[in-house]
Amino acid sequence: MPGAPEKGPGQQRGPLAGIRVLEVFALGPVALAGTILADLGADVVLVARPGWLESQGNQLDGTRRGRRVIELDLKSDDGRLAFLEAAAGADVVLEGFRPGVLERLGLGPDELLARNPRLVLGRMTGWGQDGPRSQSAGHDLNYLSLTGHLAAITGADAQPAIPLNLLGDYGGGTMFLVTGVLSALLERAASGRGQVVDAAMVDGASMLGQWVWAMRGAGRWSDEPRSNMLDGGRPWYEVYRTRDGRHMAVGALEPAFYAQLLSGLGLDGTAPERTAPDRDDPATWPALRDLFTERFAEHDQAHWTEVFDGTDACVTPVLTYAEAERDEHLGSRGTLIEVDGVVQPAPAPRFSRTPAPMPADPQTLRTSPEDLWGPARP
Repeated sequence: MPGAPEKGPGQQRGPLAGIRVLEVFALGPVALAGTILADLGADVVLVARPGWLESQGNQLDGTRRGRRVIELDLKSDDGRLAFLEAAAGADVVLEGFRPGVLERLGLGPDELLARNPRLVLGRMTGWGQDGPRSQSAGHDLNYLSLTGHLAAITGADAQPAIPLNLLGDYGGGTMFLVTGVLSALLERAASGRGQVVDAAMVDGASMLGQWVWAMRGAGRWSDEPRSNMLDGGRPWYEVYRTRDGRHMAVGALEPAFYAQLLSGLGLDGTAPERTAPDRDDPATWPALRDLFTERFAEHDQAHWTEVFDGTDACVTPVLTYAEAERDEHLGSRGTLIEVDGVVQPAPAPRFSRTPAPMPADPQTLRTSPEDLWGPARP
């Protein structure tokens, strides 16, 4: 695909080349964190349970791209010793157990940092390493429900909407785990010392809403769903159904963009019988929403896509994943790539001097865990 990372002997290894990461097998946020670090050039080794490789058959789990894989039984003495030896040569360890599990295995921060004082231990949990819920199970939806976000993401039917697992697991989890690890590595360059990064999804997801909290503090955000600027409370920031049952996303916040929205919908006054009421008067918003709803329902999605293409009306079609694969803009940037025939996102962000390498499927490690990293560092 155009714009995708290039293969070839002259290709850079990414900005994290030389960073060694030991990733203890986990689902969701830790897995994506390992992928991001591997995409950016780090040498990521996945520590899987015995039998995992065999369970994968001919094709290893694509969510683990860019890794080498070893199998260790961390409940055995040999497995723990091998893990400690591997961690002694690593820069980063990633783990996603419940608080206390790593300690009970004899692989907690005390043991790891005693072996390697420069190690950064990234710990990913939903509730955090402490607090009354720290030992409780949970999933993305549960973490969001306590942050206030889930109540705020409410549809027109007054039912909170489920934003996949993007906000809790990956936005509040993965991205803050990666941020914490990279920050600790940067600090280590000055202090020479590693540390523990306690990344909790409730903390990170809450931080994603900093703008909302700031707006609430200024009296400019209401806890009433669909009454605010970005939660569907404004008719010009909404999703509308088209004649063919598809949808268009409308984000015409600024007056100049709103004017182009009205022009595209034919509501700019050129036809007197179809003139939109003044949006500056909240009393007109129900009628304005009804007008937009009726107008979008008059034509198919393809029609409205063509009408607004190339304008600054901030109106775009709501695409499926299959349609996103064929989108002209995503294609021109190489936002989606194929790795061994599987379409998936390309590494992000992009770097001018040390571009990320083309991702590859995970590879089974052929050396012993003790020799994991090759020659010892000076």
